[in-house]
Amino acid sequence: MYGAGDVRVETVPDARVIEPTDALVTVTRACICGSDLWPYKTMEHTETGRRMGHEFIGVVEAVGAGVGTVKRGDLVVAPFAWSDGTCVFCREGLQTSCLHGGWWGGELDGGQGEAVRVPQADGTLVVLPVSKDDALMASLLTLSDVMGTGHHAALSAKVSPGKSVAVVGDGAVGLCGVIAARRLGAEQIILLGRHADRIALARDFGATDVVSERGDEAVERVRELTGGLGAHSVLECVGYEQSTVTALSIVRPGGAVGRVGVPQDEAIPAAQPTFFNNITIAGGPAPVRAYIEELLPDVLEGRIEPGRVFDRVTNLDGVPDGYRAMNDREAIKVMIEL
Repeated sequence: MYGAGDVRVETVPDARVIEPTDALVTVTRACICGSDLWPYKTMEHTETGRRMGHEFIGVVEAVGAGVGTVKRGDLVVAPFAWSDGTCVFCREGLQTSCLHGGWWGGELDGGQGEAVRVPQADGTLVVLPVSKDDALMASLLTLSDVMGTGHHAALSAKVSPGKSVAVVGDGAVGLCGVIAARRLGAEQIILLGRHADRIALARDFGATDVVSERGDEAVERVRELTGGLGAHSVLECVGYEQSTVTALSIVRPGGAVGRVGVPQDEAIPAAQPTFFNNITIAGGPAPVRAYIEELLPDVLEGRIEPGRVFDRVTNLDGVPDGYRAMNDREAIKVMIEL
């Protein structure tokens, strides 16, 4: 990406193993993330460009001498942040704060390419027990980000059996948040969204109610649906100030908000009401590496189908138009087949 709206497909030097802890992975599936749309809207022009993509599945082509958990030929999924798996934060399940970790893209290889050098391969990659053309590939790809992020939102919002949940945002993460809330036993799941195709998918995933209003009208409607009290748990999956205000306005006293939408503002609004109502505000970049082993069996056994959020498939040359389609709301999430 060279700037807002300027995505190009280019030939770059081949990825290769550099450190003993590296693996070289040939990408077979990747995708475009909703968070990729933030720079697509706002990035200032640069002469060097920035490599994009942080969600991918691929085949291990080579490993460094220090790699012991994956080998050449393994099909692997990579979470959107790499981590060593051994530092104090990794051991606590917070791999996004790994002392020796980092993020794809920028100067590193990005997942929207033919191959990626994976640092800290032992702590990052998870071997998948399927072939690279398995019918479950779309759902397995969501474990690299959006399904794990939806799950993180639900955990941060303290979703539990029999409780009410509101999901703010009908993008891929919000839809996966619906899956996560149902998986964790929520009795009432209210989706705040207004796109017919996404609403239909959310209902399939377990949403019991839909609120298409915005602002004060949305707050009023959610309160009507929750007996005037608000939802026990709210998943904020957008990141705008207005979506955050809405989330904080529809949570009941003593409830919790799980924020996973990348914040576009510095301050959290409604500080006094959330304080006096004992509202828990939690969340952040999802440590999806911590969740893959938990969610993987549900995908393999067909109990959840998060891959249904992909409603468009393209090849590498089609990635620039994939960004446009997602930005224009013509697609929920675009998968890239290589």
